[in-house]
Amino acid sequence: MNSKIFGVSVLTLALVGCSAPEEAHEQAAQDEAAAQDAAAPLVGVADGAAVDAATGISLPAGFKATVYADDVGSARHIAAASNGWVYAALFRPKDGMGAVALYDPDGDGVADERQYFAEGMQGTGMGVYDGHLYYSTDTEVMRWPLPEGGAPSGDATVIAQGFNEETQHASKNFTFDEAGNMYVNVGAPSNACMTEMRTKGSPGMRPCPILEQYGGTWRFDAAKPGQDQMKDGHHYATGIRNGMSMAWNTHADSLYVAMHGRDQLASFFPDMFTNEQSAEMPSEEFHKVSDGSDLGWPYSYFDHIKGERVVMPEYGGDGNTASDEGQMPLVGFPGHWAPNGMMFLAGDAMPAEYRKGAYIAFHGSWNRAPQPQQGYRVVYVPLDDAGNLGGDWVTFANGFGGPEPVMSPRDAVHRPLGLAEGPDGAIYISSLMSGGRVWKITYEGH
Repeated sequence: MNSKIFGVSVLTLALVGCSAPEEAHEQAAQDEAAAQDAAAPLVGVADGAAVDAATGISLPAGFKATVYADDVGSARHIAAASNGWVYAALFRPKDGMGAVALYDPDGDGVADERQYFAEGMQGTGMGVYDGHLYYSTDTEVMRWPLPEGGAPSGDATVIAQGFNEETQHASKNFTFDEAGNMYVNVGAPSNACMTEMRTKGSPGMRPCPILEQYGGTWRFDAAKPGQDQMKDGHHYATGIRNGMSMAWNTHADSLYVAMHGRDQLASFFPDMFTNEQSAEMPSEEFHKVSDGSDLGWPYSYFDHIKGERVVMPEYGGDGNTASDEGQMPLVGFPGHWAPNGMMFLAGDAMPAEYRKGAYIAFHGSWNRAPQPQQGYRVVYVPLDDAGNLGGDWVTFANGFGGPEPVMSPRDAVHRPLGLAEGPDGAIYISSLMSGGRVWKITYEGH
């Protein structure tokens, strides 16, 4: 027993007194076990690790997965409610419905009941907050009162609207803080704010006019109906090309975003970037975001190999010129992994080393071509109590893409996207491929 643990144990004995030795010993054992858990090394899943035949994925030792539901439709973001139901937004309607509710009445890790709702819609965002179920289309965020069980009924109340219809990065995902605010990602319908969209040789616009209405995060009152993006929303952060992976960290009381980096460096600038370099760049950036933050798009990007921000080539960069525009990320992941979901745990069902950090789901992209595509995993980024980086990230769940190499996203068996924590502390992961699947992950112990 180390001195720290010994000190805790002595304090515990002093507090409980000599009249309750059994309770004192029990508390001391719990304190020691908790401290040992907190000091345990973070061990993830190695690339190429064997996958479980039943679930198709691999997890660290001590974790168990079940296929919670199959063939649910193109599931994107998910939410697990206190009523025991799991709700998933569907990117493509299934039988005319844009969302599904799933339930496991016997607790065996497999949902036996499902109900479809959101008729005539297609969505991305799904969340539970303050007794309501929230759901988003490309142009609105709405909510229903959370039912005691199953799908909500009646018309939804629109909370935020006025988002333009777009063909690029139109999906609206959202998250909530603990003060009654909702944060909505508004992706930029652009690659690098070029004068002529996705045209070789076209320069970037400065200032980038898109940033007035896109490429950032807007904050709304989570309970007020009928808010308009530009009239009522607060432009919380900018310079975010597409922050599909976004969550509020209650441990650090802060917003976090992992954004999609720009595409086609080698296609537009073959004299500066090889296909191999273009596959790795730019980094997928993971940030702690405060009110007024500027993450840097489109003027700069982060290079995780150099460890610095560099000037975007549309703005005079050559792949080496350092930039002072935009903030430094906590982590720069390899390019084109496509972060699409993020979650912070509230409960303590997972081991201590897997509790306070960020879970990020990467569903892969198309832009590493002609190199093999990568991503197709859920990673865990350890953070300290202040929400700063607490160590190296590891892969938490892997194998979703199926046999390697995956040359195109269409070839992937599954693409993890949504993340949610159940009331029992279980982790749920969704995929929109192969008919749509949801996994349930529990911790069984070492």
